[in-house]
Amino acid sequence: MYLYHVLVNILNNIKSPEDLRTLPQENLPQLAQELREFIINIVATKEGHLGASLGVVELTIALHYVFNTPEDILVWDVGHQAYGHKILTGRKEIFHTNRQLNGISGFPKRDESEYDTFGVGHSSTAISAALGMAIASKLKGEANKQHIAVVGDASIASGMAFEALNHAGVTDTNLLVILNDNAIGIDPSVGALKEYFTKVKLNGAKESDNIFEALNFNYSGPVDGHNLDLVISELERLNNIPGPKLLHLITKKGKGLRQAEENQVVYHAPGKFDALTGNLAPRSNEILPPKFQDVFGKTLVEIATTNNKIVGITPAMPTGSSLKFMMDAFPDRAFDVGIAEQHAVTFAAGLATQGFTVFCNIYSTFLQRAYDQVIHDVCLQKIPVIFCLDRAGIVGEDGATHHGIFDLAYLNCIPNLIIFAPRNAIELRNIMFTAQQGLPLPIFIRYPRGRGNIIDWKQPFQAIEIGKANVLKKGLDIAVITIGTIVNNALQAIEMLNPSGKEKISVVDIRFLKPLDEALLHNIFQNHHTIITIEDGTTIGGLGSTIATFAASMGYSNKIEILGIQDSFLEHGTTSELQDIAGISPEKIKLTLQRYI
Repeated sequence: MYLYHVLVNILNNIKSPEDLRTLPQENLPQLAQELREFIINIVATKEGHLGASLGVVELTIALHYVFNTPEDILVWDVGHQAYGHKILTGRKEIFHTNRQLNGISGFPKRDESEYDTFGVGHSSTAISAALGMAIASKLKGEANKQHIAVVGDASIASGMAFEALNHAGVTDTNLLVILNDNAIGIDPSVGALKEYFTKVKLNGAKESDNIFEALNFNYSGPVDGHNLDLVISELERLNNIPGPKLLHLITKKGKGLRQAEENQVVYHAPGKFDALTGNLAPRSNEILPPKFQDVFGKTLVEIATTNNKIVGITPAMPTGSSLKFMMDAFPDRAFDVGIAEQHAVTFAAGLATQGFTVFCNIYSTFLQRAYDQVIHDVCLQKIPVIFCLDRAGIVGEDGATHHGIFDLAYLNCIPNLIIFAPRNAIELRNIMFTAQQGLPLPIFIRYPRGRGNIIDWKQPFQAIEIGKANVLKKGLDIAVITIGTIVNNALQAIEMLNPSGKEKISVVDIRFLKPLDEALLHNIFQNHHTIITIEDGTTIGGLGSTIATFAASMGYSNKIEILGIQDSFLEHGTTSELQDIAGISPEKIKLTLQRYI
């Protein structure tokens, strides 16, 4: 890359879009260079999402230059690409706190700025939200107010986006949808719509059947999204055209940083890198335990090698989930269905009815988008899909929209399913082996973001008895019941106690939230006066609630304390910081234990 140095730094004088709109248009390319340099320098050291924001620098400047934001409403889709927007809307001086505890969010957030008109952490919501705002303006008689939704080519392929387009096309509203077409979301875009966009780029819109004009949108494009003058000209023209409109922009994700342009998947969120060279920070030679996602991906290939009925599915996250390993090994048996969680779940169910063993890998936070399909299309019919929920629990800097803290609760109330959380990589490997041998019900396997603690994880397979908990430590008075990897925090907390305190505590890895190991629970309640449950999910509806319900139904009166995430949305910060706030860090668990010893 090259850095652009000038005598006068324009960006330093931009405190709001009002300042931006005072600039001569010929100065805007210089501002674009400065904005790119600023984003690169901050993300290089503080980490975060990079490629998406670099790709929309010109668009961001043009939008705030042409439209009277925040009176004209701008809604970003997902928000990975909104760093430039945040910097130009008064948050430049605090942008270095991005995604840090008590700092600004990595996504647009309504209570952070009046320019963040809608919270967008999940994809494909922008058109619906902007249409709602546009109709509200019409009802209030605000005839000249504009409403702009910026949507990526991967996001617009989602069902929700199509629902919004279908509705918007029969409304008389000032709605402008900007299609940011860079042929990639986090991984490359897939599907027939992506092929349609490719045809439009090659042949021109007028030579292709135009899907957006068929939906009653006034279509413009495709336009070079990095030509500031052209983008501004189109936006000014469209500002004076009534009704629903769509501007098709062609951009390059990672624009301005060579490595980010050439390796768009890695540089979506590259971690630390050298701002001058663009090279990633050198990796340590230390041998580390694998990421849970890689344990999933490599184990799936291993069992699929001997079981030709195994099929893998992911909605748009083949790299993030590591289903990419199976896509490379067995391309005919692994499917990226795009940003379409609802379709992924029912597609998996359909395959499973025909005798296939289906592993459907979805981030915990994204499975929320397919809740009805889980209930109606899978569990009600007892279809044995194997769901692998990546990024369960607290995920760290991505914050409230991405934490996987609700899955235990939202799955727990559904009949006809199995819920399992492995405490380590070996357990994840073994439950996958067990599930592919055949289960009578769907199973949901939840595991966290990041690495485990076992280097030598690739052990011979052992089947796991469904509904069987493990007693990891026997004590005299207090029973700690955990689920999943949070047991490591509990064990660390116990190690901090004095020897007499340690011997009083039993530790149980319940493993299965459904079905419960009731025989073991009876033993626990009959032999311990105090029960402490620990989970990296919500205290309402999860492990603690389940244990308390069991105790009440069986007439036990033991003291029960439930540790987990209270009735609030956790914000962003490191996982350890957020665990401490929630009271489930090793230190906070130790303090709880000391009260009962």
